[in-house]
Amino acid sequence: MAGVSILSLATATPPHVIEQRDVMAVAPKALPEFFRQFPAMIEVFGNAGIERRRAVRPLEWYLEPHDWRERSEVYLEEALKLYERVARDAMDRAGVNPEEIDIAITISSSGVATPSLEARIMETLGLRPETRRVPIFGLGCAGGVTGLSIASKLASAEPGTTVLVVVIELCTLALRTDRDIKEDVVSAALFADGAAALVLRSGESEGLAHVNGSAEHTWPKTLDIMGWTFDPIGFGVVLARSVPMFVERRMPEMTKTLLARCNVALHDVARFVCHPGGGKVVDALENALSLQRGSLDHERAVLREYGNMSAPTILFALERIFAEKRRGVLALSALGPGFTATMVTLEAANA
Repeated sequence: MAGVSILSLATATPPHVIEQRDVMAVAPKALPEFFRQFPAMIEVFGNAGIERRRAVRPLEWYLEPHDWRERSEVYLEEALKLYERVARDAMDRAGVNPEEIDIAITISSSGVATPSLEARIMETLGLRPETRRVPIFGLGCAGGVTGLSIASKLASAEPGTTVLVVVIELCTLALRTDRDIKEDVVSAALFADGAAALVLRSGESEGLAHVNGSAEHTWPKTLDIMGWTFDPIGFGVVLARSVPMFVERRMPEMTKTLLARCNVALHDVARFVCHPGGGKVVDALENALSLQRGSLDHERAVLREYGNMSAPTILFALERIFAEKRRGVLALSALGPGFTATMVTLEAANA
């Protein structure tokens, strides 16, 4: 199996900036009955660790009723715009021409498209007709790390294989004002839109980092922790248990297990890179990994500026860490529906 390098990483967001203070101000008007019953829930907006987010539509749009058809139309329109931007940027940064892409992987769990996004955009991007397409749905917040893992496995099968991975989520399209439930308030406080793209190649000695391992674990009887429901209005968020509590209880031992499967010892990790699901989740991750408070500084900064974009969020943090030219082993970790823990270990190319 050929070694795999990450040649480039690019990120992109839609144009609309939504300030958290503005969402906090309109939330009681959008869900008046809920906040009459649970006025203290307004604190979730201040405790999320978020100051602003990017969205495909201005704040006023989300306060109006929209059904599945409307949401799907916006998903296709805006996802394709972001896809083209971030894919071109990643290929340009890698110095790779579109016709060199052998496999195009799309990770997205916030909308449904058939034909899938890469099929709709491949001619515009200039990909070859024989480029292999791998659309993946349902990974949720784990999608950025799992997508990287899958891409490295596919690339390693044959030396010289070049893979484009595009991770795109438009989570704001799942915002619901027709239901008076806690999950919708939490999602309104957290979720945002964004995209990231990677170019990987096997048998390549240059690049940002080399992939040296990956692992995954799905806990039994945890399907209710995180996911979507579906109805004529759109997606409905499922958050049935406390993720921070789960992280603190389960992740210390699981981290050691996943690292061992990647042939990496805990003391060899120079930097953990974690998906920042929310302010309390980042706190729980630092506790679970025995890190000093504030160690996950880039994760907090991304969360503060961009919110929880689901799958791409960890790649925004990784981009900042690459910019530091940090040496040593990086351990990327994320949790997603399943309930699944996923990990990829990287060796910085300049180490």
